[in-house]
Amino acid sequence: MSVVQAKRARGRPKKTESEKDEGNRRQALIAAAGYLFKTQGFDATSTREIATRVGMQAGSPFYHFGNKQDLLMAVIVEGLQQAIVSQHVALLLAQEDEPWMSERQRLGVLIRHHLNVLLGPNSDFIGVMLYEARSLTQAHRLIVHQLSDEYEAAWIPVLDKLSQQDQLAAPVKAARLLIFGALNWTVQWFAMPPSASKSKDTQRLGLDELADAALQLFLKPV
Repeated sequence: MSVVQAKRARGRPKKTESEKDEGNRRQALIAAAGYLFKTQGFDATSTREIATRVGMQAGSPFYHFGNKQDLLMAVIVEGLQQAIVSQHVALLLAQEDEPWMSERQRLGVLIRHHLNVLLGPNSDFIGVMLYEARSLTQAHRLIVHQLSDEYEAAWIPVLDKLSQQDQLAAPVKAARLLIFGALNWTVQWFAMPPSASKSKDTQRLGLDELADAALQLFLKPV
């Protein structure tokens, strides 16, 4: 075997254009399903509507997903997996910018990231997970629970250290539940500030201000 042949044999083979297209179609279906499940509800959304939204034939989603429930699962799992990765990246970047970052600052990073997951771009899966997960099978709910635990695991050592430093306003377990409960509820009432308007009368709370306010609620005054 020549050196050229050996080099070509290493690594994963490149995806064909057909494989790339199928991957894009799958992602488009997940995005469309996430939007419709969030805005209309799982029960009220048909696979035909999902297919129409991405320009596919009515039966095309079943090439990628066995049924509508599988699509629901894909929306939630994909969202959670992205959130886990982006949370890890947010902590790494914050640590690079501030090597001596305090646990108070670290909690601020986690809160700000979580608010972006809840309210920022690509956040449809959160509403779907919070209000439509009851439609999942027990096996699917177990997987979602495991991913949620993985996401929340990054918070526990931070809350533990804040508690040891007597900075946390509640016991660790209660604080964690209250923090996620309060932050998750923002999807019901929070509205992003209108980007085109600079009038003081129409300006509203931004995510940075909301994160700062939330941090003050959960920690004792310095």
